[in-house]
Amino acid sequence: MSLYFGFLRILPFLLSLLFAASVASEHTSNWAVLVSTSRFWFNYRHLANVLSLYRTVKRLGIPDSQIILMLPDDMACNPRNAFPGTVYSNADRAVDLYGDNIEVDYRGYEVTVENFIRLLTDRLDEDVPRSKRLGSDAGSNVLVYMTGHGGDQFLKFQDSEEIGAWDLADAFGQMWEKKRYHELLFMIDTCQANTMYTHFYSPNIIATGSSELDQSSYSHHADNDVGVAVIDRWTYYVLEFLENQVTSVNSKQTLGDLFDSYDETKIHSNPGVRWDLFPGGEHEGRLRTVVDFFGNVQNVEVENTEANEPGSLQEDLVELARLVEKWRTLSQDYAAAGNDSTQQASAGGSSSSPDSETSSSYEIKRRNFGAAKLAEETPWEKRLVGLSILGACAAVWFTGSVLSGTLA
Repeated sequence: MSLYFGFLRILPFLLSLLFAASVASEHTSNWAVLVSTSRFWFNYRHLANVLSLYRTVKRLGIPDSQIILMLPDDMACNPRNAFPGTVYSNADRAVDLYGDNIEVDYRGYEVTVENFIRLLTDRLDEDVPRSKRLGSDAGSNVLVYMTGHGGDQFLKFQDSEEIGAWDLADAFGQMWEKKRYHELLFMIDTCQANTMYTHFYSPNIIATGSSELDQSSYSHHADNDVGVAVIDRWTYYVLEFLENQVTSVNSKQTLGDLFDSYDETKIHSNPGVRWDLFPGGEHEGRLRTVVDFFGNVQNVEVENTEANEPGSLQEDLVELARLVEKWRTLSQDYAAAGNDSTQQASAGGSSSSPDSETSSSYEIKRRNFGAAKLAEETPWEKRLVGLSILGACAAVWFTGSVLSGTLA
């Protein structure tokens, strides 16, 4: 029984070893939802906005499996496109945003207000494939970027419907209640963009937009060969910061640095930021690194494996090895007791009265090892021994990984 309670005492440690890579912090994954809401060739820039952000988050490590890309029109294949199969966000056409490695999750008439809200709140039909689902959880940082034509507290979807500020606020509210994000960064580039986050009420949200109430959001420049504007001003300067300052997943640039880079004389409108829903307000929000939302970085803190003070990893490993040895010895004693009783029965032949000395020895072993309950306890003993060995293997693997630097 004491061994059983000893095992229970270190069971939390065993579990911590098995999940050591995932419990280092609450932030365990990154997801991005990138939405263009405009159709038609003259809205080329809105598609370029989204594809530019798409390229950036992929560059910083977020895989396609954790990016939801919503494009209502395929400008790359539009017959007006002078450069078929391509989309550019700059007149120098140095980077093809469409390229050969793009995964569009919602295309054309799939980009609707209903599908967008169902995506955020996980209210999709059962037959919707995994690639069209936002698989975030309570440990996920989520980036939501939207661009299109809008106005005071609304954003148009494909010139046929619109999503309101309250609709968006309630969708994020459901996400929080259903534990679908840890922290959320909302970005929107449209006319009167800042009015779209005025009704947010859920915690852990940082929101920013391109223009105030009654202000327009302007395009940056046009490509004469393409024939239309190729990117919006606010998104252009956000990307300029991301491309020049956030050059790797190890970047220490913060959201404060990003928002401080806004230059109203260049953007031609007044961008806004909302901090009050974030724990610690502006002070804490400004300290969040850009890659906390645009990248795919999880920091892991590893305990010093050389420490041997009470409660340290080294002490727990020693205790774990001692426990495994105790269970091994106990198992061997049970096996020896079973072999002795078999040999005694064979030596006695058909006699019904065993030798008194042999009987006495056998009864002592029964009392010491509880042979009367052997059949009842064996399954639990085997499971505990198995868990002990599994924990030992996990500990050895974890220690070896730390020493070799694979978990650094």
